[in-house]
Parts: sequence; structure tokens; C-alpha cells
Amino acid sequence: MRPYELSLADAADAIRARRLSPVELVDSVLDRVGQVEPRLGAYATVGAEQARRAAREAEREAARGHFRGALHGIPMGLKDLIDVAGTATAAGSRVRAGHRAREDSTVAARLAAAGAILVGKTHTHEFAYGLTTPQTNNAWDRGRVAGGSSGGSAVAVAACAATFSLGTDTGGSIRVPAALNGVVGLKPTYGLVPRHGVTSLSWSLDHVGPIARTVEDAAMVLTALAGHDPRDPASLAAPAVDYRPGPETDLTGLRVGIPRTYYFDRLDAEVETAVRRAVGELEELGAELVEIDIPMTRYIQATLWGLVAPEATAYHERTLRTVPELYQADVRILLEAGGLMSAGDYLRAQRSRTLMREEWARVLETVDVIAAPTVPTTATGAGQATLTWSDGTTEGVADALVRLCAPANITGVPALSVPVGHDAAGLPIGMQLLGRPLGERVLLRVGHAYERSRPVRALAPVG
Repeated sequence: MRPYELSLADAADAIRARRLSPVELVDSVLDRVGQVEPRLGAYATVGAEQARRAAREAEREAARGHFRGALHGIPMGLKDLIDVAGTATAAGSRVRAGHRAREDSTVAARLAAAGAILVGKTHTHEFAYGLTTPQTNNAWDRGRVAGGSSGGSAVAVAACAATFSLGTDTGGSIRVPAALNGVVGLKPTYGLVPRHGVTSLSWSLDHVGPIARTVEDAAMVLTALAGHDPRDPASLAAPAVDYRPGPETDLTGLRVGIPRTYYFDRLDAEVETAVRRAVGELEELGAELVEIDIPMTRYIQATLWGLVAPEATAYHERTLRTVPELYQADVRILLEAGGLMSAGDYLRAQRSRTLMREEWARVLETVDVIAAPTVPTTATGAGQATLTWSDGTTEGVADALVRLCAPANITGVPALSVPVGHDAAGLPIGMQLLGRPLGERVLLRVGHAYERSRPVRALAPVG
């Protein structure tokens, strides 16, 4: 196995045991970037020399027996919303041309302290306001969308052009591209991972989280990221936790909720088959399956957009007024539409969110996790605007991709997407596990148990 193909956990163990040097690993990943980047377009910028310099320093430290942390010498990508001192944070937009961060974001600083090495900034849909990431091609089929808005981060990991990456998730933007590219994506509990130094889309819905090739890898990254930061007003004062799951796969006593409503409506048949098969595997591992009803389903998407639209427009108010021509047309239209919403509309969306949180809390008192599809389809064709379901209804691609992810953003509960197979065209399918607030350890335990019992190939077939 070539170094760039190693999981984070395997690479970290090899570096600590001195079987692999950070220089070897970073050089291997950078070579891989050079090989696949012309076809995939995962990166907005690549800092090869800085990465090699950091790898040499990590190697010297390892030779002295000094390891910064669990991620020592591990190459990563960061979504181009995340500040790193002295580097560009363009957020995928001409509006930010020439912008350079003055200081590290909290998450970048924590990853550096844990020993991770930045390869480059990954592409995002402009200001994270979209579900396709048009600059980036799907890692499994270049004629299909990568998903968004963290498409570059997911494609980099799937193509082995980063050992792990960070994305942001406002309505599914970690989980959607993770599912469409066959990798693991974790949206943590709202406030668990600080957002200081991360460009906002919608402050009350934004989350930062890891994208990785395995559940164990995602857990290792979350351990480095989580913790209170007073510079983020929403940051939780949660205790430090090691999220890395143990080797056991026995799920006896665990109750898994299977939605009767919403999550299995308007769904590709192959997606439903793969997810229900994965749910059956959880039952074979000892879990008890419990049918549940998802509350307030008719209000989910309206509530999400009722929050996102005015908050995003408020963030962009000055530049939308002074340089509107610098925005891409699709994003500018959404921002202008947000400016037409009334205070009453926004307050009603907030009230709906409060009620939804209360109802979800009641559901989650009856089960430990909920298992459902991450998205209702595999990756659609680039430029495809709509989907037609078996009942004859038509749905916009963006609406379809956000539909099953939105509840976790509205309620703030953690959600983990894991790959559970492929459709007949070879495109990846994702299953989403949702849990109680601060229930990441349970989600990761379930996802890891599934992963160990039925491994799914996570490396994209990029030549």
C-alpha cells in the first residue's frame, strides 16, 4: 500500500512507530495531488513547499521522540472558508480576491497543535451557499457533481489527495459530499467545534467537522477539534473527550430508530436498498430496531431556508450593496432574496426551530440513534437541475440534496454519514446516523461497528 492510501489511524501509528516518516507521507500525498488534481479540481490552493517544510520539522521532532499529538505529520486539506495565518481565504469568491488571514482560526490552530500539516485549501461552493461545488468533479465520475458545499474537501479525501479534511455544514455541506464521494463525514453537535476564524454562511446553523476515509479517522480529528472557545458565542463548555471508538462491534442493547416518515420518501430505489441492508447489519450486530415518526416534517425545509436566507444576507449586506457584480449569479440571487424576507418571517422560522428541537428531543428519548439515508440519490450529472421520482413528482437537485440533512442543522444534533455501498453505476451511497446532542461517542461507536463488520471500499477509482 502506498503511503497516500493509508488511513489516518494507520499512518499515525506508522509515524509513531518510526515505520513511516512525515516527509514520506507528505511527499506521497503531494505527488497524488499532482496526479489527480487536473481531473478533479479539489483544491483552490496548494502549499507544497510549506507542507514539505512542515513535514521536515515534524520528522526532526519525531527523531527526538517528540510528537505534538495524535495527528503528528498527517497531511490535511481545509475548506477555503477556514483561516490560516498568512494564507488566502477566498471562500470560492471574487469578492474575497486578495484576502489573507491575519491569524489562525481556532480549528486550524488546534489541528496544527495536534501535528497536522496543511496541504492546501479545498474548493467550496461560493461562500458555502450551494450544494454542488461547481469547481470540483466527483471522485468516482468526473461527469457528476461532487456535492457541496464542502465538495473539494470530500473529493480530496476520496481521491487520497489528503489524509483527512475539514468541511463546514449549514444544511448538509459535510454529509452531502461525503455521501456522494464514498467517505465519512461528521457534523458535530452545534457548538461542540468552535467556528472562530471560519467564514459564516448562517451563524445559527453553521458547523465545522471532519471528512475522513474511516469513522475512526473522523473520531481522531474530532478529538483534536472539540472544546470551548470564548471567541465563538455558540461554543459549548463541553468536557474534553477521546472520541476514538474501541474495537468492539457488539451493539446489544442499543436502540436504532428507523423513520416511518420523511427519510424514506422520494428516494432512489438503490439508495433505499443499500441503507435498509446496512440497517439490517446493525440489527445483526445486536441493535434493536424501533420504528419512529419524524416530527414537523412539512416545516423542515421552510424552517431551514427561513433561517439561512436572512442570516446569510445580513453577513453579506455591505459587499452585496457595493460589489454585487462580483458574486456568482446563483449566490447573488439567493442573497438578494434573503433581503426581501421580513423580521416576522425570520422570527417564525426561529419559533419553528424551537418547536422542532423540542419534538426531536422527545423522539431521541426513545432511541439511541436514528439511521436513515444521507441523501436520496447518488451523484447527479453536472448541470442537472431536477430529479423526477417514482411517484411522478419533480424536485430540484439542491432541494433533494439538502432535504434529508436539514433536520440535524435545525435541531443542532450530531449526524454522521458513512458509506454503505454503491449503485449499479458504481456511485457511492451514504447512510446517516443521527443522535442526541453531545452523543458523538455513540454515533461513532455505531458507525465504527458497521464499518468493521462490512467494510466498504472508500478509495475512488481515480487513475
